[in-house]
Amino acid sequence: MIEPETKARGGEVMPAAQPVPPSGVAEMKSAFVGLMQDLTEFRQGISNQLKAQEEKLTMLDRKTAFAGRPALSVTAETEVPHQKAFEGYLRSGNEEALRSLDLETKGMTTTSEGVLVDQVTSEAIQSVLQSTSSIRSIATVVHVEANSYDVLVDHEDMGFTWANETATLTDSTTPQISRIPINLHELSALPKVSQRLLDDSAFDIENWLAGRIGENFARAEAEAFINGDGVDKPRGFLTHPMIDNDSWSWGNLGYVFTGAAGDFSSTNASDAIIELVYALGSRYRANASFVMNSKTAGAVRKMKDADGRFLWSDGLAAGEPSRLMGYPVLISEKMPDIAPGVAAIAFGDFAAGYTIAERPDLRVLRDPFSAKPHVLFYATKRVGGDVSDFAAIKLLKFDIS
Repeated sequence: MIEPETKARGGEVMPAAQPVPPSGVAEMKSAFVGLMQDLTEFRQGISNQLKAQEEKLTMLDRKTAFAGRPALSVTAETEVPHQKAFEGYLRSGNEEALRSLDLETKGMTTTSEGVLVDQVTSEAIQSVLQSTSSIRSIATVVHVEANSYDVLVDHEDMGFTWANETATLTDSTTPQISRIPINLHELSALPKVSQRLLDDSAFDIENWLAGRIGENFARAEAEAFINGDGVDKPRGFLTHPMIDNDSWSWGNLGYVFTGAAGDFSSTNASDAIIELVYALGSRYRANASFVMNSKTAGAVRKMKDADGRFLWSDGLAAGEPSRLMGYPVLISEKMPDIAPGVAAIAFGDFAAGYTIAERPDLRVLRDPFSAKPHVLFYATKRVGGDVSDFAAIKLLKFDIS
């Protein structure tokens, strides 16, 4: 059979369109339906897998949350009852709750009695002590359970020799060990408050007590760590014998002179500060700090070097100490004022040079009888301190050499 032909516009002969057989249309429809079914099944499978994965994650989250609940409960059971019982004791003197928790209500020494302060209040007091301008913030602090603490100092180098493979080795010299005992002394504070205020539930008794105790302890420690005589209190570093640094020996604190009695030298005032810095051994200078009071700091911060630059620079951020020749400055009002023959500025590595030993427990005894209608709270702790390395601290003495 000859296919019909058609003529295009240009006179060319074009073949006629071939009709699609009915059987081909059916096959195409069938293939399209199969493809749509496969896509639907695939999407349904993906949806089922995602749903199953989501259910597994949900169950895992529930198990994790459930597993964490007992730990939270244990913390609450161990801390909250003690804190509530302690608050009840402060407000009303109720010791039954403390006894029911098997807590110790008598002190560990024969000179004081009281109730152990709860952990939250104790940490608040410690934060006040650390934030004040006290030697505590730059010294070494150790917690002990005894009534004294011994610092062992090896202030001599052990001998050494150079040797080859066949040479006979000789015995090295034995280093000399110094033992510095630090006795712990009882520090107490006695804040008071009216019973009417204690009966007011809105009054935060624990924070108030922590603030008052912390302030009183901080003032007492700041004085003792600098000027304490060691009798029933820590020994301050300024109470140790002082000697010219050129002839320094162990057991004394070395000092350098300013060159003028009760003042800095009128010609080269900054030279005394520079000499003080380099009087300290190089191994101590990396962690060294200046210690002086505000009046002395006012005189020092006016100093300039030979090029006209100030030796003093303020802290770059809030809370950072000021710096003198690049070293931090601790302002302690317990340091003496500038006067003839007085060592008014200290410079040294106090972490190595001064050690504070204390017992971690702090006790409070409630006394509603001695100052009616007020209630007294007798707070006690045991603390000691002393110089632990005499080579780590140097002093600037305002006198003529």
